[in-house]
Amino acid sequence: MEDMMQSVSRRTFLRAGAALSGGIISAGMPLSQVIWAAEGKVLEVRSSGDLVTLDPAFLGQAAEVDLTNCIYSKLTRYKPGTEWGWELEAADKIEQVDPTHIRFRLKKGIKFSGDYGELTAKDVKFSFERVIKLNSPIKPQWGSLNHVEVEDDYSGVIVFNAPFAAVWLVPLPYAVGQIVSEAAVRKATKDGGNFGVKPPAFSGPYVLADWKPNQYALLTRNPDWSGPKPGFDEIRILPIPDAKAAERAYQAGDVDFTVVGLDSLAAFKSNPPANTEIAERASTRYTWIGMNMDHPKLKDINVRRAIQWAINVPQVLDTAYDGQSIAATGIIPPGIVGHRAKTLVPPEGDLSKAKELLEKAGVNGLTLSLDCTNDSQTSAIAQTVQAQLSQVGISLVVNARDPGTFWSLGVESEGDSWKDVQLFIMTFSGLPDPYDYVTWFVQDQVGIWNWQRFRSQRFDELNAKGLSINDPNERAKVYEDMQDLMEDSGAFRFLTNETNPILYRKTRMKAAMRPDGTPLYIDFQPA
Repeated sequence: MEDMMQSVSRRTFLRAGAALSGGIISAGMPLSQVIWAAEGKVLEVRSSGDLVTLDPAFLGQAAEVDLTNCIYSKLTRYKPGTEWGWELEAADKIEQVDPTHIRFRLKKGIKFSGDYGELTAKDVKFSFERVIKLNSPIKPQWGSLNHVEVEDDYSGVIVFNAPFAAVWLVPLPYAVGQIVSEAAVRKATKDGGNFGVKPPAFSGPYVLADWKPNQYALLTRNPDWSGPKPGFDEIRILPIPDAKAAERAYQAGDVDFTVVGLDSLAAFKSNPPANTEIAERASTRYTWIGMNMDHPKLKDINVRRAIQWAINVPQVLDTAYDGQSIAATGIIPPGIVGHRAKTLVPPEGDLSKAKELLEKAGVNGLTLSLDCTNDSQTSAIAQTVQAQLSQVGISLVVNARDPGTFWSLGVESEGDSWKDVQLFIMTFSGLPDPYDYVTWFVQDQVGIWNWQRFRSQRFDELNAKGLSINDPNERAKVYEDMQDLMEDSGAFRFLTNETNPILYRKTRMKAAMRPDGTPLYIDFQPA
């Protein structure tokens, strides 16, 4: 187990916990009643997956970040509410000195558990720089970070090689900005490497008191915490990957906060559970169908463009999301700088145009494979696309795989499976800056996150240019052009950015969320 955790990447975020697809029951009783007695103020919530790592340098899924936000400190944090913004957390002051330097001053008295002393600027330096030194799969979120200069115990300067406009809304308030104890990590790992699911020290308002894989994680108050007291004595997090199972868990009383499936939203609105608030938040996820440009069957751009035109996106969304999700115009969702007004290929596509392109390519009787995860929603997308492509003479073989297998397919370091990848359904989740949507598709990401094997020198140049621009209108044009390049390659058919429907019991809590519906547990308060 320990060896496996040392090699975990962002891509493997679902490997450890996709087994909970049924209801949450044990001997006929809700799991919460079986495992715990109701003592103190307890917050019971659902997460979409189990833990793979709790090391901020390697966090890959939202479920991990939601938890680690409670047990580590950051210089800044996202503000709860409906507008994106940040506020101070471990920093007493932080300012942009010039385009490549940010000076910070820490609050005094933030302690690490286990007698590892006070959080200092040396810990900030260690935490930020190790993401780069360890060549973490999520190091692009630190952009052009060079190093951190330590001025004294509480002050330092973050130094970048080039201007990095995304710094305020991507790394600093997010997972890669979480600060760990250098002394504790070096003692636990010797070389400062990935410590997996065993944090050697905590610095947030909670500590991880217990974790049972595929069952629950239990957070309790940190006795060394000197900051504002959080609202709940305990947070109990149940990993439930399947949305339908999560809905049943909520209705059974096992959890009091959960995201539900879009295809269930209308039913919950018409007949909401008792004492339930239904919140709808714009998601930062983006789902698309990708094509491996290096595969012999997909090298001809006319074939790829034919597939784009053959896919009717509204039909896909009607089937998979019960019509509750709108068609995407690209990877950047509404509300984020760079969101496009429309796609180059109309969402409805055109079967006649698709057939013309296949004829131009001299292709007929084409058989292709489509890889996807085996959840019900993604399977519905795959089946709809399979039927649509059959209308232009393309036979599509759907390979619905468990998440652990799927997320390794296009990764060169995992073997040669990437060579056989043809079409695939992919969902990523971004942060509130356009950089975090596009940077995974530069040439350096081919064989890592860029499964399309999309290569464009112009795209890479624009990726760098966008980080040097502060004017939002100028930045928007850069990211719109980048999405045009992606779509024009024929390797992407954008599907949806989704919406996050959330249920929570208003008699139990006052929920606090980011604008996209991501829970900020330390800001939750009892009702």
